[in-house]
Amino acid sequence: MIIAEIGQAHDGSLGIAHSYIDAVAKSGAHAIKFQTHVADAESSIYDKWRVKFSRQDDSRYDYWKRMEFSFKEWEGLRQHAKEVGLKFLSSAFSIKAFEILEKIDVDAWKIASGEISNFQLLDKMISTTKPVYLSTGMSTLSEIDNVIKTIQNAGNPICLFQCTSMYPTPSQKWGLNIVKFFKEKYQNCSIGFSDHSGDIYSSLAAITLGADIVEVHVVFDKNIFGPDTSSSITLNQLEKLVIGEKEIKNALENPVDKDSMAIELADTKTLFNKSVFTSIDVKKNEILTEKNCIFKKPGTGIPISKWKKIKGSKFKKDFKKGMMISIEDICS
Repeated sequence: MIIAEIGQAHDGSLGIAHSYIDAVAKSGAHAIKFQTHVADAESSIYDKWRVKFSRQDDSRYDYWKRMEFSFKEWEGLRQHAKEVGLKFLSSAFSIKAFEILEKIDVDAWKIASGEISNFQLLDKMISTTKPVYLSTGMSTLSEIDNVIKTIQNAGNPICLFQCTSMYPTPSQKWGLNIVKFFKEKYQNCSIGFSDHSGDIYSSLAAITLGADIVEVHVVFDKNIFGPDTSSSITLNQLEKLVIGEKEIKNALENPVDKDSMAIELADTKTLFNKSVFTSIDVKKNEILTEKNCIFKKPGTGIPISKWKKIKGSKFKKDFKKGMMISIEDICS
């Protein structure tokens, strides 16, 4: 499953948020995800992120206030996603945000990396029995073990996401090895990859390594304002990722046997292989050497692989330059 993470790329515009739903559905992705912020319930006056944030926002708190949608607006977004066949997700950053998302009936719960230790929030999500998608960007293995144990004891399905909380994430920090590690260690969980790289390469690699779900940040344009723009891909790139996922899945489901493939490509092999030809005019009983023989396409005569066995044999008749030699034309 490919999740298009819109986050706050709508910049507080309900119309743009709806536009993203249509665009993501058109791309072929399977789910859309937002972020649900209730600034008063999420941030205190001691929050170091309450700093000047943009030309429009005096602080990050003001930015989060501007990102807020009403319950009715969230309900409309959820309904729109359902109408176009998308699963609908949103990260909750407070109990108030959770309450909104519970009422609009999100398809699963996404725990952001910074909320993994928020057991008040987690307990409420678990109580709904819905699947829990767990990002691990800032977590130790011990923290991950504890959270998984809590969720599994409750019986909720889990998808555990490898991600790195760097925006954008350089390739040496993608942690692709963790995808395989998670699959081996947490065999009762689905394994996902949440990408912050700003391109599709890491997601394609994660899919090849067996990731069940991939989440990517998406924007209409890489020049748009927003805290996640540098970590996002465009809608055109999302379409390529969707195609890539299908192609990789098809390849992984159809392993190739080299011997069988060689038989299947026998005609092509003959076309590209080379045979023994005369490089000059030769007389009957002359000996085959590198001076009077050359190797050219196609491979329908004596193949070049047989040269060492026939070298030193004699021509049974005269040959003009550039003629293909068959095994019947020579004698030892």
